Amino acid sequence: MTQNGTAVRLTGVCKTFGAHTAVDDLDLAIEPGTIYGLLGPNGSGKTTTIRMMMGILLPDGGSVELFGGAPDFGRRSRVGYLPEERGVYEKMKVLDQLVFFGEIRGLARSLARARAEKWLERLGLTEWASKKVQTLSKGMQQKVQFISTVLHDPELLILDEPFSGLDPINQDVLEEIVLEEKERGKTILFSTHLMEQAERLCERVCLISRARKVLDDDLKELKRRERTGVVAVEFDGEAPRIAWPEVLEVEQVGDAFHLSLDDGVRPEEILGAVLAEGVSLRRFELLEPRLHEIFVRHAGDPGDDDSVQPAGGAS
Repeated sequence: MTQNGTAVRLTGVCKTFGAHTAVDDLDLAIEPGTIYGLLGPNGSGKTTTIRMMMGILLPDGGSVELFGGAPDFGRRSRVGYLPEERGVYEKMKVLDQLVFFGEIRGLARSLARARAEKWLERLGLTEWASKKVQTLSKGMQQKVQFISTVLHDPELLILDEPFSGLDPINQDVLEEIVLEEKERGKTILFSTHLMEQAERLCERVCLISRARKVLDDDLKELKRRERTGVVAVEFDGEAPRIAWPEVLEVEQVGDAFHLSLDDGVRPEEILGAVLAEGVSLRRFELLEPRLHEIFVRHAGDPGDDDSVQPAGGAS
């Protein structure tokens, strides 16, 4: 853990390109050992923010700290960075390329080779080890680049739109690896516009829109605070007639009934009313809003061309 207790800290960071403001007065702190999501629509400033964390771009204002200091070469060597723009050497063989990346990150050749072979097996690429990268599909090339990101066992993983281009099976594999790395004590920052994946993985999220931070909070606390008083009820057998004054609206969603409660009404009161009907309950749940709904509630819909997507879609 760093002296100031953060893996990454941004304070009042601004970045402009001509008349365009890419990042506007951004503060954030990423604690060691957590999975932190930098979320927002395409073009909102996520990649620019990450490039400033990595020292690729300099901020026009504010300060950037990586492991308690400036993002110099020594501190950057403790990071595994998977950029949004994929980059591989297509003429090189897969294993040779991974060994090369391991060596330039300070690994002995034998150790780089051993780790690369282990990762290739984990990601189902062993039979492609001696093939040129250009013969691989784009999804397979992306897995090769991911291996190069984790090969030197970095303390901090920065993954910019890591799920883009992967099929659902490989997305699941990558999610599993991210969770394993977290269990090993690693810090993971990933940037995405796919809110559903962020909900499954993140402990804390920073939502940004149009260059500015909208929300920055623990995900569980954020969802608890953003509840809107809707309960889902499912019955075994015939449903009763729902006509209680505490319920403002009833919407049937599949086998469930979503009940919108009046202000100040506690879910326990509705549970009591339901049970008083003498019916058998299969499910009674206070619904939490999806992350996509929370974003839209605070930032509005960014529009069709720059939208926050709940799942799937382009990066």
